Amino acid sequence: MTDFTAPRALPLDDRIDLDRRVPDRGGFNGRLLRIELLRVLRNKRTMIFTIALPVAFYIMFGVSQPAHWDGLDFNAKAYEMISFAIYGAMAASCAIGATVSVERAQGWSRQLRLTPLTGPAYIAVKVLTAMVAAALPVVVVFTIGSFTGATMPAGRWIAAVVLTWVCGSVFASLGLFVGYLMPSENAMQVLGPGISLLAFAGGIFYPLAAMSHTMQTVASFTPMWGLSQIARYPLLGGSFDMMWVVSAVVWIGLFGAGAVWRFSRDTSRV
Repeated sequence: MTDFTAPRALPLDDRIDLDRRVPDRGGFNGRLLRIELLRVLRNKRTMIFTIALPVAFYIMFGVSQPAHWDGLDFNAKAYEMISFAIYGAMAASCAIGATVSVERAQGWSRQLRLTPLTGPAYIAVKVLTAMVAAALPVVVVFTIGSFTGATMPAGRWIAAVVLTWVCGSVFASLGLFVGYLMPSENAMQVLGPGISLLAFAGGIFYPLAAMSHTMQTVASFTPMWGLSQIARYPLLGGSFDMMWVVSAVVWIGLFGAGAVWRFSRDTSRV
């Protein structure tokens, strides 16, 4: 005859403390960041869209520019170099942010939510990955520009590189917003041409000084206007317009708020 023994109840001091299941920094770690970076570097389509395209634009439209445009005292090639570099940085950070749409469609986001990884840690990994991705086109375009006639004082070179990188990186908020807003098959289809249209309207592909007064006014209300003006400031000099900062903060704040809103709705389904 089998002797069944009743299970022993755990004493109070042996209860599982669920709070201790949450790892340090919400699960954010270098290994997860490294995996995300390797995924980006192995994606040929992303590399072509974010690095090869800005480089091709600069070679086609920037290298052929004269040293100076009529009536302007800054280096025209440096102007085009910064413009196409920040376009590449914005495209890269947007593309990384928008990968959440693919992860949602594949069920990866839902799988991650079953782990101790917290939402803020997940977003932090995406943002840092976007910042690294945004640095790649900036470094490549600026390097090519330095060998093709783009000139600035040394201090302005450094400032232009840093500002172009930072201003391009914050556009990850737009990618996250669109990635959480749309299904995977639509996110990049919208972002690809959308980024190009915003670049035209915001004075990145076409110099603001050459635009009509009406188009300059329209450009000042686009998301890329303030960020591109801040990135070009080391080259152009003059007085710093605080409206550039206001424009950048408002747009990035709107995109960020939209991403948080969609993220909260997405996580509430689990």
